[in-house]
This record gives sequence, C-alpha cells and structure tokens, in this order.
Amino acid sequence: MVDTTISTITCSGFSFSQNPINTSHLSSLQKLCKPKWSCISFSLTDLYFPSPRLLFGNGRHLKTSYSPKVSSQSLSTIPVPSKNYEFLDGSSEVELRLQLGGQNIQSTRDIFVDANGTSLTIKVQHSGSLITLMETNHLFDKIKPAETIWYIDDDELVINLKKQDPELKWPDIMESWESLTLGSMQLLKGASIYIVGDSTEINQKVAQELAVGLGYTPLSTKELLETFAKQSIDSWLLAEGSDSVAEAESAILQSLSSHVRAVVATLGGQQGAARRAGKWRHLYAGFTVWLSQTEATDEDSAKEEVRSHIKDGRLAYSNADVVVKLQGWDTDHTKSVAEGCLSALKQLILSDKKLPGKKSLYIRLGCRGDWPNIKPPGWDPSAGDDVSPSGF
Repeated sequence: MVDTTISTITCSGFSFSQNPINTSHLSSLQKLCKPKWSCISFSLTDLYFPSPRLLFGNGRHLKTSYSPKVSSQSLSTIPVPSKNYEFLDGSSEVELRLQLGGQNIQSTRDIFVDANGTSLTIKVQHSGSLITLMETNHLFDKIKPAETIWYIDDDELVINLKKQDPELKWPDIMESWESLTLGSMQLLKGASIYIVGDSTEINQKVAQELAVGLGYTPLSTKELLETFAKQSIDSWLLAEGSDSVAEAESAILQSLSSHVRAVVATLGGQQGAARRAGKWRHLYAGFTVWLSQTEATDEDSAKEEVRSHIKDGRLAYSNADVVVKLQGWDTDHTKSVAEGCLSALKQLILSDKKLPGKKSLYIRLGCRGDWPNIKPPGWDPSAGDDVSPSGF
C-alpha cells in the first residue's frame, strides 16, 4: 500500500490530500473560515490541522489545542487593523519587528512573548489590561522555542526566532495564502500539480486558483478534450461511452506528463481517467490532490473515512498525494480550498524534500508506473516487481 497525505475542508466541507511516500506518521489540518466552513488536512507523514483547531499526532497519540477564529483568507490572526510589523528571514533565524507606538510601554515587564513550535503570541500590559498584538498557531514553519530572543529597540519590539529548518526560506512570519504561494515555489521546484475528484467543475475552479497563485499554467483536460473532439464531453459520453472518454483523457495526461509548472484539472466521475487505477502512471508525474466530497460531520469521522479509503485501496483516487475532503461546495471558498491544498503539500514535501526530485526522475525514466518505488533504468514494467527498487 502506498503512503498518503490528507487534508480536509468543509463548506460544510472537508478537503484532504495524500501522497505515496512512507507514512509511519499521520497529520491533519482543520480551519474554520466561516460558519459551516472548516478546513482539515491530514498527512500520513505528519497530521496537521489549521486553526481554530490544531491536531497533531502520529496515528497513536493525538493532542488538540484551540485558537481564535480566523478569516477565510488566512490561517492565522493579527487582531490589529493593519500589518504593523516588519519581517526578515536571516537563514538560520527570522526576525520580527512589531511597532509599539501608542502602547505606552513602561518596561519589558509589560510585554509577554510566548513562542512554541508553530505558535506565537504577543501581548502587552496597557492600562491594567492585556492587549493581544499578535496571535497565531501557524508560523510559516517550526521554530526552536528555547532559543527565542526578544528586546525593545526604540518603539519596536524585536523578536528573533530560530528556525528548525534553516534551509527553508520564510516568505512571511505566518502561513497564509500569500506566503504559501511564495513558499511553495521553492518546495515544488517546478513540479506540476494534478487536481482529481468526482466534480469536474470543482477541479477546474481550484486548479485555476492554484495556478494564478503559483504563477503556473492552468490546464483543463475537459477543455483540451472538447477542443480535440470538437464536441462536448456530454455528447461524447452519449455517443461512445465513458471508457472512450477515459482513454482519451489518459492520452492527454500522457502528453502533459512532461510539462512543468502547470496545474491540471482532470475530469470528474466515472469518465475520468483518475477514477481508474490503471490510468495513474502519468498522473504520478506531478503532485496529485484529491478533492473528495464527504458526508462526515466532524474531523474525527473525516479522518476515519480517509483511513478507510487508504486501507481499502479500491478507490483509485486513494493513490493521490494529497486529499482534500469537501462537505458541500461554495465557490466563495475556492481560495480557502486551494490554500488547504498548498498547506498540505508544504507539510508533505517538508517531510521528504527529495519528493520533487523523485517526481522529476520518474518523468525522465518515462513514467513507467513504478511510483513510488522507482526501478533502475532499463526496467521492464511487464517483467513484474522482481527488480529491487532504486535508491533514488
């Protein structure tokens, strides 16, 4: 069984993502953007939930924490009217400069800084009350809390946070749509993204949002097929059936498999190639995101549903690198779904930074269907699995 990363969004909706890599750990992510809308993402390498609820675990031990509601555009909150801070990435550490003008700070004892893992809370004592200047459960990546240093420089609070991963460039202090789109470019390394799921319309809308954010080329197999056939998918289905359409889409995916920096929306439903296990060899060329609709009413049941799909293995979509669960759909939250996809992909790639290079190798060797255990050059797919996996 391949390994998987999952993320979930509810509108009422959940979105999940999964990737075929080693999955001894799980991660899940949930975000409440508006009433009846939340976002959960799971990773079988690193369970992760965005605010307001954060869930971490390794499949056995889970712990939960809560944070205030967040906007539909961000995974974190700054309860101030505008961005009143400056941010600098200094390789091994990041520096945050927060304006204190008007706070009437008398001494450092009036300032409270709590940094832990991926969370940061900054409060000041003012007129006998504690005022929150910044609070987030989603720093862009993990920090080393014990090495946090802060001091006052004129009317600025300066906080130095030591990064767990000095190689990762932080676009901003917090994870948000803007920082994720910038940060994903360095992680993806040009690898394309394929959106799969039962709704062609949802696949197209999320793919378009991702492409715009990443500066990638948006592609739709539905549009390519209809241009090629000079007829709609519906009329094609009536005339020749779903097998014919799936076969044609598979040929399109083969031609797209060598493309880089593209977000490809695939056909939904039985006519889609991604619905068929035997049509995945060229989808493995990029990172696949499954937008999966669910009737789960909470994250626990959503997690269980994903585990069941992966264990069962009969649904071809379970081959995807990332799963996004949707309970209902609202086009107003397309960006939130896309944000959940990028957050899950980020966690997935950070768990194994060789993945983009491995995708590139898979393409160079001809997309032979041997993902994730890539065989040596010259391997014949018809010979079976008697050759040891390559060490790439």
